[in-house]
Amino acid sequence: MSETTVTTLVEGGQASAGPPLGPELAPIQGVDVGEIVNAINQETEDFEGMEVPVDVVVDEDTGEFEIEVGKPPIAALIKDEIGIESGSGEPNKNKVADMDFETACKLARMKESDLLAMDLRGAVKEVIGSADSMGITIDGKDAYDVQQEISEGKYDDRLEAEEGI
Repeated sequence: MSETTVTTLVEGGQASAGPPLGPELAPIQGVDVGEIVNAINQETEDFEGMEVPVDVVVDEDTGEFEIEVGKPPIAALIKDEIGIESGSGEPNKNKVADMDFETACKLARMKESDLLAMDLRGAVKEVIGSADSMGITIDGKDAYDVQQEISEGKYDDRLEAEEGI
């Protein structure tokens, strides 16, 4: 059995048979590019407006395929969740938005399998670190300060409530 894997980024729900997918898949014998594109769009429709990593694994003997959809980068999820176009060019000087702690927890749960953290506390700190580098405050506070307060246990009750969801 011989497999070909095509890895690409597609806008959620907007894959097409054009480049980069079509030219990479078309030479593979027995592959229905339209069927693959439709399957990708169905799998990624919840990520509309975001770039999503996608792997298409095709069995060259049968033409059967499997689609593996990754999750958008945390920065893209943050921008989408709080409704901003981009982060700050100078995050230490210019703050562009505020995100509430519960949103940071929600994003941490969404990206849990992709993060290095061992628990929700660590995952939330990673998300807040990304927000900090984008010039985003958390509940009106500097993101770095919120990370320190998490380490000091000041958010334990809120984290326990989030884990109970």
